[in-house]
Amino acid sequence: MSWLKQYYEEEVMPQLMEKFGYTNRLEVPRLEKIVLNMGLGEAVQNPKIIDQAVEELAIISGQRPSIRRARKSIAAFKLREGMPIGVMVTLRRQRMYDFFTRLVNVALPRVRDFRGVPTRGFDGRGNYTLGITDHTIFPEVDPNKVEKIKGMNITFVTSAETDEEAFELLKLLGMPFKRR
Repeated sequence: MSWLKQYYEEEVMPQLMEKFGYTNRLEVPRLEKIVLNMGLGEAVQNPKIIDQAVEELAIISGQRPSIRRARKSIAAFKLREGMPIGVMVTLRRQRMYDFFTRLVNVALPRVRDFRGVPTRGFDGRGNYTLGITDHTIFPEVDPNKVEKIKGMNITFVTSAETDEEAFELLKLLGMPFKRR
């Protein structure tokens, strides 16, 4: 068991139960999965960039990502249906907790002029999405081998029903939110 999961069960769960008045441990919101997504629109001109993104996302996540393809053709973007335009990976269980720990303790502090992550990324259903413009903040990625800096979306899917519950959960787990 990762230390973050143990911390969640021993420290975070009781605090959430007290704050929101839960009577059952199964009612308490928890982190269900983390989805990493790299949208690569420039892959239309340079298909080789997809292979690099797969390799880099596999290094970051510790799991092989899947290639996402265009659902329909868009002539203005020279995009055909079925062309690869992104990569994504879904992390659960141990890998999810390991990634969360690395993101909060190692990667985010490496962002230049970092003052916390914005609180406006909640979707109304208890999920939080964070956009990163530079994937080289992860120490596993060698910036000398990277041809093009890519951005990514990181979505934290929780079992929380409201944004307030999800905010409290992520804050107690260590997510460095900006002051409201």
